[in-house]
Amino acid sequence: MGSEARFVSGERFLAEYTIAAADEGQARARAQDLCLEQTVEFPEDLLPPGPIREHVVGRLESLAAGEPGRFRARVSFAAETAAGDLVQLLNVLFGNISLKPGIRLETFTLGDALLARFPGPRLGRRGLRDQVGVPTRPLICTALKPMGLDARALAEQAYQFALGGIDLVKDDHGLTDQAFAPFAERVKRCADAVASANARSGGRSRYVVNVTGPADQLLVRAHLARRAGAGGLLIAPALTGLDAVRMLAADDGVALPVIAHPAFGGAFTASPASGISHGALFGTLARLAGADATIFPNHGGRFAFTREECLSIAAATAEPLGALAPIFPAPGGGMTTDRAADMREVYGRDFVLLIGGGLHRRGPDLADNARHFVELLETI
Repeated sequence: MGSEARFVSGERFLAEYTIAAADEGQARARAQDLCLEQTVEFPEDLLPPGPIREHVVGRLESLAAGEPGRFRARVSFAAETAAGDLVQLLNVLFGNISLKPGIRLETFTLGDALLARFPGPRLGRRGLRDQVGVPTRPLICTALKPMGLDARALAEQAYQFALGGIDLVKDDHGLTDQAFAPFAERVKRCADAVASANARSGGRSRYVVNVTGPADQLLVRAHLARRAGAGGLLIAPALTGLDAVRMLAADDGVALPVIAHPAFGGAFTASPASGISHGALFGTLARLAGADATIFPNHGGRFAFTREECLSIAAATAEPLGALAPIFPAPGGGMTTDRAADMREVYGRDFVLLIGGGLHRRGPDLADNARHFVELLETI
C-alpha cells in the first residue's frame, strides 16, 4: 500500500446518472468510462494496483435499464475526491463527463462527514418567515420591472409594493449596474423606499438586491447593499457559479438571505438526455450552496418546465440533507393572480409565489393591487 492510503477514509458519496445507450453492454462501458473520467482521468490499464485503483477511481455500484435506450447508473466516489469544497464536488459529480452527450446527472447523496463541510442556508424557511413576519401563509415576491426605468421610478414601485404588503420586493434579474439605474443609486433609493413604506404600514417587507455581476464585484455589491439597508440578495448561480452563492451566504459581514435566480440554468436542464436534473440543480445544489430560496419557472407559465420537474425541485428543497435547513421553492415565470389557488394546492404553504407583471394588470394603483393579492392568498 502506498502512502496515499493514509488519505482514504472509506467514506463515499453516491451519484445517479441516466446514460443513453443501445444496450446494457454499451451502457456499462459508458458508466465505467464515467468512473475514470470523473476521478483519475487516466487509462485503467496503466493504473497501479492499490488504493488509487481500489478507492479513488469511481465505482459502478449498479446499472439498471429504464426507458428504451436509457440506463440508470449508480456510481460512488471517495469522499476525499471532493476535497471538501463545492467547486470540486461539482467537478467530480459532472465535470469532464458533462462534455460527453447522453449522460445526465439525476441525483446525488453525500455522507455525513462531507455534508458537514457545507453549512448551507443562513436562514432557510423558518428564518426567512421570521424576518418578514409571516408564520404560515406562502410568501409573496415581486420584481421591479421593466429594465430601462430609472432609479427613482424603480424606488417608487418598491414603495408601492411594500406598502401593499409584498414580503419580498426584488430587483429583476436583469437590473445590474446600467446607466439608467446605476447600482449604488438604485439600491439606496429602493432600500429607503421599502423602509419608508414599512414605517408607514407597520409591515416587514424586504428589498432584495440583485448582486449578480463580475466576480470581483460580488462582495463589493453585497456589502454596499447591506450598508444601504437592503434585506436580501439575489444572484444567478448559473451565471456566477454556485460557489458565489456559498461565499455570499457564509459572509458574516453581509448576513443577508440569499435568493437564487435560474437565469442561464436552462443550459444545464433543457435536454432530457444530458445536463443536470431540475431537482438536483435548482433544488439540492442551490440549497447546498446556501440559498434560502430558489426561483424556478412554474409549470403552465411562459417556460416549458413540467409539473413533475417543478415538484422535483420543491421536494429537493425540503428532503433530509444533513443539518441543512429546508429552503423555499419560489415558482414564477408569467404567473397571474388567478393561478394562486392552483399553486397553493401544488406546493402547500411553504413556498414563495413570485408574481411580476401580473400585479400590474389589475390597475395603476400598485399598492392596492398588492394588498388585494395578499388578502387573496390569505384566504386560500
